[in-house]
Amino acid sequence: MATPVDSANLILKLYELRREPVMREARNFIFTFNPRSVEDYMAGMMGPNSGHIRMVVSYWEMASSFVVKGAIDAAMFDETAGEHIVVFGKIEPFLPQLRQAMGNPNLFRNLEQVCTTAPGSLERVRAIAERMRNMAAARPAAAQ
Repeated sequence: MATPVDSANLILKLYELRREPVMREARNFIFTFNPRSVEDYMAGMMGPNSGHIRMVVSYWEMASSFVVKGAIDAAMFDETAGEHIVVFGKIEPFLPQLRQAMGNPNLFRNLEQVCTTAPGSLERVRAIAERMRNMAAARPAAAQ
């Protein structure tokens, strides 16, 4: 199990990586990417922003693996991060179909585990996903 200092150092490193310009651009794209089905997700994966999608989702899968394997304390991660929940909320409704389409039954397993194992966490994921969809829908109206 990670010490608090080990966890803090890894969390700070993850934060530094999120500030990299291409990653920041990818993260900005993900906030506007709202797939409603596995077909929408796969269309995004085949489109011009495929790299953005892969970069952000695999980043949070990697960060979640650190939590699952004990390199980062789960409570500290939960208290200092939240973007992984937003990302997982975008794929959670169709994750079984996505796993089937990709031929990988373990696809995003670490991210899923980090986002859904605590009591009430799946409800939290869904509430945040709904809030993000509402914000995205309100964005065009606010621009007028």
